[in-house]
Amino acid sequence: MSVNKVILVGNVGRDPEMKYFDNDVAKANFSLATSERGYTTSGGTQVPERTEWHNIVCWRGLAQIAEKFVKKGTLVYVEGKIRSRTYDDQNGVKRYITEVVADNLELLGRRGGGEEVSENRGNENGQNHTSSQETTPPNDQDESSEIDDLPF
Repeated sequence: MSVNKVILVGNVGRDPEMKYFDNDVAKANFSLATSERGYTTSGGTQVPERTEWHNIVCWRGLAQIAEKFVKKGTLVYVEGKIRSRTYDDQNGVKRYITEVVADNLELLGRRGGGEEVSENRGNENGQNHTSSQETTPPNDQDESSEIDDLPF
């Protein structure tokens, strides 16, 4: 048995690039940045912040969700599979690319927006389930009674 599963949480680097194929099959491509914080070791060595860029590919209904809601700077959660492929560029040079083919995409935050969208792709036959809900601000009730009940 083998497993090919990727989970990423990061900021979108550019608006999705859309392509439409026969039978209204949609494909969205965008970049996603994940960062590891920099730190200083006990010996005084400074390790800088490291940012990794990922190529994300969404298909069908998930691509349409990405087109509508994903914008540069959006914080997203992506689940998917790593895929590597090769192609010949315009000069005939063989190029290699590694992508994350998304199975699940959730908006965690957005500059100036308050929506959360989640789309889980069912199977390759295009059975999709989409849920969209508007996030509400936390309840401002008096929480002092809850704090007294904490076990620690």
